[in-house]
Amino acid sequence: MRSAKVLYKNKEAGVLAQQDDGTFVFHYHPQWVEDASKPPISLTLPKTHEPYQSRHLFPFFYHMLPEGTNKQVICHKFRMDEDDHMGILMAVAKTDAIGAVSVLKTDML
Repeated sequence: MRSAKVLYKNKEAGVLAQQDDGTFVFHYHPQWVEDASKPPISLTLPKTHEPYQSRHLFPFFYHMLPEGTNKQVICHKFRMDEDDHMGILMAVAKTDAIGAVSVLKTDML
């Protein structure tokens, strides 16, 4: 399993994980859900105590990935497969993300 902290304006909102079977899980921290002043990270991922599950990387996170030549350069630099969406996301979205959301690799939960 691989996991990453999901930060909104440098505050930890939740955790994104890729399970050993390749599926993805995203869940908000309970404190984030219960704090009315904290927004959802995306309109497609409204705040809830229930985890989101998907066979594919959630569209919100997928659209944070580089494309084309930029993707090829990143994959070559980090020696990653171009289909390793979680690996690419963790490599680039910690510092090179557009918007308020960033993704930081963590140790296994």
